[in-house]
Amino acid sequence: MITEKFDLICIGTALVDSIIRGFDPEPVSAAGFRAEAASLNVGGEAVNVSMAASKLGLRTGILCHLGKDGAGDMVMGALQASGVDTSLVLRDGGHPTPVTTMFVNADGSRKSITNDAHRYNFHPERVLEELPPARAVAVGSLFRAPFNDPEVVREVFTALKDQGIMIFADTKLPNFRRLSLNDISDVLPLIDCIFPNEDEAAYYSGRKDPEEAADVFLSYGIRNVVIKLGADGCFFKNEKERIRLSAYPIKAVDATGAGDNFLAGFVSEILRGASHADALRFGNACGAVCTTAAGASAGLKDRDQVMRFLSDPVRQC
Repeated sequence: MITEKFDLICIGTALVDSIIRGFDPEPVSAAGFRAEAASLNVGGEAVNVSMAASKLGLRTGILCHLGKDGAGDMVMGALQASGVDTSLVLRDGGHPTPVTTMFVNADGSRKSITNDAHRYNFHPERVLEELPPARAVAVGSLFRAPFNDPEVVREVFTALKDQGIMIFADTKLPNFRRLSLNDISDVLPLIDCIFPNEDEAAYYSGRKDPEEAADVFLSYGIRNVVIKLGADGCFFKNEKERIRLSAYPIKAVDATGAGDNFLAGFVSEILRGASHADALRFGNACGAVCTTAAGASAGLKDRDQVMRFLSDPVRQC
């Protein structure tokens, strides 16, 4: 049994991304198409955040579900190679590891295809008694399985807060089951910080302007809101602070996982005692570094790499 306290435990989706770059929609034959490149990469919000956090020096664990299949083996191997504790991972042969097909454009933007394997809810609330002590939990992602069930959200969030654990919640647009802010309004005040991107913020708040969207989230009692704006940076707001940061200029290869790396960087610095502004700058840098390689976990190496990135005089403003 683990008795040492974790800095961060990530709970949520684990999968494999089949990434296709430079897809040419013009067929070369009746049954064939071309693309610039293709690769298999581990992914899922909980996996991406946990691997990035571990590389940044946090003692990190993950609670997720994997099938007893080759894709699950691939994810386990990558987690362990990154130093993530996998003792909480749930595996069974009845549900396959999800595989997402992603089409990545030249500018790093992408579209994804999900399937029925993504809708499996592995019920993390049933193993909360086995959860080791932790300073914080990253939920990846709210509004997607397993956190698209109001009762699961309530049980998990309440149990975490009863243990005094900080909750950082990433979000996703719904794919199989729709959940609104009103559906879980009673537990939203338990969230220390929520991280929607611009599209997610608009979808759940009904407001296109980032600040107006942030105000909606704050009105539900969420303590801090970070809206990830992609190439336009990020916007942060709480009752006392309002911060908007531009993204660092960089040639993006693939934006897959940039938001997850941003979240890991932000949490890493908050747990080290940084101000919100400094944590946002560090998170921005982690997201930028992530985009320099294909896949969610290939770009970021360690905290020193991010500090070197930030020390460049071009980024001192």
